[in-house]
Amino acid sequence: MIERKTHLDTLAVSLLLGCCLFWGLQQVLIKATLAEIPPMFQASLRLVGATLLLWGWCAWRRIPLFSRDGSLAAGLLAGALFGGEFACIYLGLQYTTASRLTVFLYTSPFWVAVLVPFWAHSEKLRGLQWVGLLCAFVAVVFALREGFSGGAASTVRGDLLALAAGMLWGLTTVVIRASRLVKISAEKLLFYQLAVSAATFPAVSLGLGEAWVWHFSPFALASLGVQTVIGAFASYLAWMWMLGRYPATQISTFVFFTPLFALLFGALWLGEAVTPSLLAALATVAAGIMLVNRRPRAAA
Repeated sequence: MIERKTHLDTLAVSLLLGCCLFWGLQQVLIKATLAEIPPMFQASLRLVGATLLLWGWCAWRRIPLFSRDGSLAAGLLAGALFGGEFACIYLGLQYTTASRLTVFLYTSPFWVAVLVPFWAHSEKLRGLQWVGLLCAFVAVVFALREGFSGGAASTVRGDLLALAAGMLWGLTTVVIRASRLVKISAEKLLFYQLAVSAATFPAVSLGLGEAWVWHFSPFALASLGVQTVIGAFASYLAWMWMLGRYPATQISTFVFFTPLFALLFGALWLGEAVTPSLLAALATVAAGIMLVNRRPRAAA
């Protein structure tokens, strides 16, 4: 029986910060690799590789993936939502900047915060927690306001794809928490999502007429390797593990760190300035997360 916790402990906070740090880098990697590998082909290679890695991991640890446990329908739904999210991300990065896409993508905690309490009443946000959630989101928008002021690469199409990706991510979390998926292993939960996407993305890539060129530069190979091993395998496995053990609303709020990490990596990679507004936003996000994770006082 999986032990459910009512708040985030040191292990969860450490894993979340590590995941957010990498996910901030990941958006930059995907964007940089698009010049060489088309979006859906890039996503296909990543997801197929991660599925094989996870399958091997489960075989080594003797974790059953195909036993009947009543989770198939919900698993396929979660896989479809997961696949839709990443299709929107990869396609959206063709039309907008990584930082602009990221701020729209990370509207996902609002979907989780609003919908999860209908199934898990213990996770209902209270007044100060809603204030914390709002503070975190406003801080992200404030830090990335330069992106909204109008770059040539930013288009309505990219914005809508990013918003759709955020919604699909939030709905994936809701499906997991409101179904039998919350009772299965993190490995099987992730396998549903990776396998459904890996099975469908190559066909989508071919349908879009993308060129499958197999001669990659050292950078593209390294990018694919990092996206596959650390991103789609290790970090998502850690995320699924945490979803089964910690409150989804508190976990999802932590992802507001990712757009700020993305901005920092953009500064290091592209030479963008780290402004005082970014530092102020980092402090505001931290304060918002503290409010969301604030536990109510026990009754006397």
